[in-house]
Amino acid sequence: MSRIKLFSIFLLLIAVVFVLAEARAVEQADKSTCLECHASEMMKLEFRNIPGDWKTSWHYENRVLCHDCHGGDPKDAAAAMSPQRGFVGAPKYKDVPEFCGKCHVGILKSYLESGHGKALKSNGTGPNCVTCHGSHKIQKANIDIINEGLCGKCHSYERASIMKKALFLTEKKITETEKDIKKLKAGGVFTEEEEKNLFSAHAEFRTLFHSVDVSLVKERTDEFAKKLSLLGNKIQNMLNELGFRKNFSAFLMLIFLGIGVGIFLLSKTYKS
Repeated sequence: MSRIKLFSIFLLLIAVVFVLAEARAVEQADKSTCLECHASEMMKLEFRNIPGDWKTSWHYENRVLCHDCHGGDPKDAAAAMSPQRGFVGAPKYKDVPEFCGKCHVGILKSYLESGHGKALKSNGTGPNCVTCHGSHKIQKANIDIINEGLCGKCHSYERASIMKKALFLTEKKITETEKDIKKLKAGGVFTEEEEKNLFSAHAEFRTLFHSVDVSLVKERTDEFAKKLSLLGNKIQNMLNELGFRKNFSAFLMLIFLGIGVGIFLLSKTYKS
C-alpha cells in the first residue's frame, strides 16, 4: 500500500475519532443529572423549561455545562446539589454579575465601572447580566441587543441609540472578518493566528460594549477600526492567494486534460 493511501487512512481515522469524541461529549452532557431532574414531572413547571432553553443557547454550543456555572456533581444525583461539591445554585439578583464574571472577567470589570453596575451596587435596582441576556437561553451577543424595547424599560433609548450607531461599523467588520476566516478554513488554510487576533479584538470590543459609555465608545472606534482593517487586509491577501491557487490548479488540470485528449486523438490517428 502506498504512503499516500496510508496517510489518507490515518487522517480519516483521526476525523472519525474526533467526531465520535464530540458525539460522546454531547451525549454525556445531555445525560446530566441536572437535566434529567429539571425535565422530570416532579420539577416545578417554571424550572422545567431550563434544559430546552439551555440546548438552544450559545453556552450549549460552546459546551458550557450546568456545573460550570452552578457547581455540584452532574453525575451523582445524591451530590448534585451538595455544597461540598461546589454547588451554588442560582445567585441573588445583586450577585449575578460576579456569578457570570467568573468566566467573563474583563466584561465584569467594565460593567462594574459602568452606570448599570454602579446603579446595581448602590440601590440594587440596576440591570444585571440576566436583565439583558436572559439566564439560560443566552444567544451569541451582538449589538441588536441594544434596542428600544429592552433599553426603554429602564430609561430613554436616545443615548443607547447613539452608542449603537457608534458600535455598528465595528460589529459589521467583525462579522465580515469571521466570514472570511471561515472561507480560508474551508479552503484548507491554517488560520490559528488570525482567529486569535480576531478573538482578542472581539473580546476587547465586548468589554467596551459593557461600559455603556457613549463618549468612550466613540473615542475608541477608530482604534478598533485600525486593528480590524489591518487584520482584514491580511486575510484578504490570503483569500486572493487561495483564489490564485485554485485558478492555477484548474488551469493545470485543463492543460493535462488537453494533453490527454491530444494523446488520445493521436493514438486514434496512428491506429487508423
